[in-house]
Amino acid sequence: MNRRTPLLLTLLVLLTPVVAYAGLVAGRALGPAEAWEVLRGGGEPLARHVVLRLRLPRTLVALVAGASLGLAGAVLQSALRNQFAGPEVTGVTPGAVLGAVAAAGLGLAGWESPAAVVIAACIGGFTGAGLLWLLTGGERADPVRTAVHGVLVSAALSGLTAMVLLVAPGELGSVVQWLIGSAEGRVWEHWSLLWPWAAFWSLLAFALAAPLTLLRCGDDQAAAAGLRTGRARAGALVCAVALTAGAVSAVGALGFVGLLVPHLAFALLGADLRTALPGAALLGALVVGGADAASQWLSRALALALETDRLSVPTGALTTCAGAVLLLAAVRRATEEKT
Repeated sequence: MNRRTPLLLTLLVLLTPVVAYAGLVAGRALGPAEAWEVLRGGGEPLARHVVLRLRLPRTLVALVAGASLGLAGAVLQSALRNQFAGPEVTGVTPGAVLGAVAAAGLGLAGWESPAAVVIAACIGGFTGAGLLWLLTGGERADPVRTAVHGVLVSAALSGLTAMVLLVAPGELGSVVQWLIGSAEGRVWEHWSLLWPWAAFWSLLAFALAAPLTLLRCGDDQAAAAGLRTGRARAGALVCAVALTAGAVSAVGALGFVGLLVPHLAFALLGADLRTALPGAALLGALVVGGADAASQWLSRALALALETDRLSVPTGALTTCAGAVLLLAAVRRATEEKT
């Protein structure tokens, strides 16, 4: 373990409440002073309602959803030995979105029924991952084949989601939040469902650090060390899909979080998964929490500039734009290293 790794992990932990507070004071109804007064136990009834009933659950959901996506991406990249594997391009996120959208179209789930959304997203996420598993031949697949088939499966599932939207457009007006990703409107009911789900699967992911480390070394080396590679990889994929589905059911599809956050974690904390996995979770929380706060500040600025009362920039729009730039940089760096 690098000597600076504990310091970096401590820094990430300390930055988390800072980002959380930025989300609490980013809205338009109250300023930082009023929000701080509420956190100290005071404040007017209206201020307490806004902070404790609206902003706080939104902020917590964004943080935990980001942690889930960052951790899921790190698990996927380790299990598949592919640095460009992620929930967005392995069929997991598109499948979870398709499940949530289809359930909403059938009237079985919606933003007002979080538990049903979690179930639908999980079914869709496992379906997408299962399709990829079948197409690539399971544990016999090489990283390049997995990446190519993952993009194809993701594209097909996204196309099915578009078809669902065309068939029942009148019933799916709010489903755009699942397609782009947003923490707006998240309340304590969403939090109470998300955190135990994320905590359970996160602990399981941390427990898989040793098997995932062996898988990163290659199947032959892992098998020589006594690891049942098929069972270990299947367990890791189930864990990653469950984490992704829980996050998608809460905030929708946040582009590139699960794909690029692990790159930052491995770059900062090294390849030791005992620290890289918690680091990926913390970085994911910081990225999504920061993006949600930034989207609220940007919404305020644009509303003022355009002289409109209501304008909301989705969190997923920021993560997608920033992630696209970082992905190009990562691909270019990987290409230069090979040459």
